[in-house]
Amino acid sequence: MKKSVLITWVAWFIASNIAEELVKQWWNVIWIDNLMTWHKKNIQNLLNKENFTFIWEDVRNYSWMEKIVKDYNIQYISHQAARGSVPKSVENPILTNDININWTLNILNVAKEYNIKKVVVAISSSVYWDTPQLPKKETMPYNALSPYATTKVTKEIYLKNFWNLYQLPTIWLRYFNVYGKRQDPQWDYAAVIPKWIYKALNNEDLPLNWEWNQTRDFTYIDDVVQANIKALETENKEAFWKWYNVCYGQQISIKELWEEIIKATNSNSKLVKAPARKWDIKDSYWDWTLANKMFWYKPNFDMKSWFKETVKWYKENQDYFN
Repeated sequence: MKKSVLITWVAWFIASNIAEELVKQWWNVIWIDNLMTWHKKNIQNLLNKENFTFIWEDVRNYSWMEKIVKDYNIQYISHQAARGSVPKSVENPILTNDININWTLNILNVAKEYNIKKVVVAISSSVYWDTPQLPKKETMPYNALSPYATTKVTKEIYLKNFWNLYQLPTIWLRYFNVYGKRQDPQWDYAAVIPKWIYKALNNEDLPLNWEWNQTRDFTYIDDVVQANIKALETENKEAFWKWYNVCYGQQISIKELWEEIIKATNSNSKLVKAPARKWDIKDSYWDWTLANKMFWYKPNFDMKSWFKETVKWYKENQDYFN
């Protein structure tokens, strides 16, 4: 019997990759999205699949959420929907709170009312902010210094509430610098890897918003997909109502990143110093051993592999976001 999963905001690049793999594994995948900010093109290859259904609706519409869960006999929920970007949350904290908190609360309450087997929720590394301790572990206290980070902390508290009060099984995945196919390089707050690869392939100047010695712990999309599916499938009750780092577990400097991208794209692009990004942390480096202990997550893609795969995708899809 096929498992049925509801995924929120699957047109987002992370959720679209999760959906694609679940469809391949013959889950029944139901997608709900209002297409507010993402690309329907990201799931174009899934629309003709018999085990994939697209529903154009807003997660804040509670009656529709109930109808979908009942009509499609939903067993699991993968809640990926969120209003991303720290700067956008600073510009409009009310909208960020409305989307990130109310959407999550609707998901959790529907899951409670209809006995969903498990809810896996995307959180964020922003809950740590720029704490000096490295690598960052799940035992570290919250350090939410933006409305966006505060909404992520609030989501985690609600998740714990729903386990303690209603025994709703939840697993919370803290994403760290995710990159890979379908990540929009032209978004206002695009991550450095897609932006630099896209510009390097077109021999455009690369904006340097960081110092050479700043570091990042980048996580390849396939490892994020792996973590989500393992979290959905695990029957280890000790893993429930806990948060987990989903990361690579190694650092690369901005200078090394630039060198790798120029080499991989054979580009003539030059670096141009640009203003530092507000609210940007200096170094990122995280520990994934708890996720490995609880549901066997282990990153598979080393630095050379992810550059090869990511650059290949952008080379083959240079007009994808036009």
